[in-house]
Amino acid sequence: MIIFAFLVIHWYVSLFFQSVFHHRYSAHGIFTMSKTWEKIFYVGCFIAQGSSYISANAYGKLHRLHHAHTDTPEDPHSPQNSSNALMMMWETRNNYIDVYTGKTPVDERFTKNLPDWPVFEKYAHTFYTRFAWIFLYVLFYVEFATAWWMFLFLPVTILMGSIQGVAVNWWAHKFGYVNCKVNNTSKNILPIDVIFWGESFHNNHHANPQNPNNSIKWFEFDSGYQMMRFLNMMRIIKLKPYYSVL
Repeated sequence: MIIFAFLVIHWYVSLFFQSVFHHRYSAHGIFTMSKTWEKIFYVGCFIAQGSSYISANAYGKLHRLHHAHTDTPEDPHSPQNSSNALMMMWETRNNYIDVYTGKTPVDERFTKNLPDWPVFEKYAHTFYTRFAWIFLYVLFYVEFATAWWMFLFLPVTILMGSIQGVAVNWWAHKFGYVNCKVNNTSKNILPIDVIFWGESFHNNHHANPQNPNNSIKWFEFDSGYQMMRFLNMMRIIKLKPYYSVL
C-alpha cells in the first residue's frame, strides 16, 4: 500500500513541476515569479523528479524547438521521427543532453527569458546525484515493498519524468481527438484530464501555446491552470494577460 501511495504522489508532484515550472513557466513564460520563488521551484523540481531531474533552462529550449519544428526532422521529440515510444524516449534524451551541454547550438530566439541556475545544476544535474537518488529509491522499495512484483514499479520511479514526457509527447501525436485545425499531428488524449495536469489537451495547446488554460470545451478541465490561478491568488506567481488568437 505504501509503494502505491508513493507512486501516485510521486506521479502528480513530479508532473506538477514539469507542467507548471518547466512547460508553462520556462518554455512559454505564461507567468512571472520572483527569483526567490524561482529557486524554490528549482529545488522542488529536483526533489520531485529525483533521478529523472531535468534542467528547466534546457527543457525550455527543447520545447520551444518542438513548437517551432513540430513533426519535422528538426523536432527534438516527435513520434514522426521515431519508430516507437521507447526510441522516442531515447532520442529525446540524447537531444536534451546535446542542448544542455551546448553540443547542439540553439538560436537566440529560443533562449530568451529562460530560468537559469548553473550553480545549483552543477550538483543537481550529475550522474553521481542521479545514482544517489536511485540508491534511495532502492532502499525505499526494500523497506516497504511487500511482494516481489512491486519491484517492477522501481523503473517507473527511476524514470518518472521521462515516462511522463513520452506519455504526452508520443500519445498526443498518435491518438485522440482534435478541437483545432493545426499544421501538425497534435491531439487531445483525454476529454477529462485527471492524470496529466491538463497536459493531455495537446491539440488545444498547439493551437494557442500562450494560453494559460489548455481546456477549450465545456467538459475539459485543466487542473494545471487551476493550480496556477491559486498560485496567482497567493501572489507566488503572476499570470500574464492572455489574448486568444482563435
